[in-house]
Amino acid sequence: MWLTNLKIAIVEKDIEKLDKLIDEIPKLETKAEMEEALYLVKEASNLATTLKNETVKSMKQINNNLNYIKSTQHKSSSKFDIKS
Repeated sequence: MWLTNLKIAIVEKDIEKLDKLIDEIPKLETKAEMEEALYLVKEASNLATTLKNETVKSMKQINNNLNYIKSTQHKSSSKFDIKS
């Protein structure tokens, strides 16, 4: 059941569920189960790295967009201008 839940979490890209499942690795009985678990944990690690990289890229893009928006805004004077 644990292996199935791990597969589902990987497919769903559910990092919280993956974290919980990895923290609760059960005692695996057969060599095949151990090999499958090892493969799935590696896949989970790759998924986490990919999602992290995508998040960093998105954050940089948002920051660039905010900087662009700030640079195009009209800078208002802090003085009271009665001549205009």
